Amino acid sequence: QVQLVESGGGLVQSGGSLRLSCTASKNIFGYNALGWYRRAPGKQRELVAAVSSGGTANYADSVKGRFTVSRGDAENTGYLQMNSLKPEDTAVYYCNAPWDYYCSGTNCPTVYDSWGRGTQVTVSS
Repeated sequence: QVQLVESGGGLVQSGGSLRLSCTASKNIFGYNALGWYRRAPGKQRELVAAVSSGGTANYADSVKGRFTVSRGDAENTGYLQMNSLKPEDTAVYYCNAPWDYYCSGTNCPTVYDSWGRGTQVTVSS
């Protein structure tokens, strides 16, 4: 079983930036894609950004041009740089390993069934 820990969330004004971090208990991102999911209040969890094991990134249209996903130097870490934040980005953000880094939306299954507690991002207008 893999444990995932997300950090770096917080309260920020519209237009601000945050950098989220993901740490896994095993070096799973050396051979799996790294994905960032979010769940907004009253909505399903959706995949918003992912990077393949080969380094190719994919983004949901809603975050394209504003968010950047990256892998850490260690194979158990990853990051999500979020710029130009909007109130609609308010959500709990989670990391995991999507089976398909090119997936989008709310039906993007993950390699691992376990989820971390997530990190809350709140963007005020």
